Amino acid sequence: MQFTVARHDTYTEVTGEGRLNMVAAPKLKDVIASEIGAGSRQIVVELGKTEFMDSSGLGALISCLKLARQASGDLRIANVPPQVLMVLQLTSMDRVLTPYPDAASAFGEG
Repeated sequence: MQFTVARHDTYTEVTGEGRLNMVAAPKLKDVIASEIGAGSRQIVVELGKTEFMDSSGLGALISCLKLARQASGDLRIANVPPQVLMVLQLTSMDRVLTPYPDAASAFGEG
């Protein structure tokens, strides 16, 4: 899975492309931890190009959420495809990681 980072005025957008599974999960954690270390406090994970997510990917998102909150920030998800949304709903994690239509609206800029 490939990750790209775009810094905006009030948030940082991390876009993942590919499969968010046990191979990609540590990469996502590393990218988010690096951004938090660089001072980003509001992070949006843009999932529009994420083809698949398993429990490892879900665990990585939750770990990243904890990292952001421990740094007095927040992590939100946006543009969630149907398969990823199904995983979130089956685990009731859509209540913790509320999906937003796009990155800008996740922090009220849309």
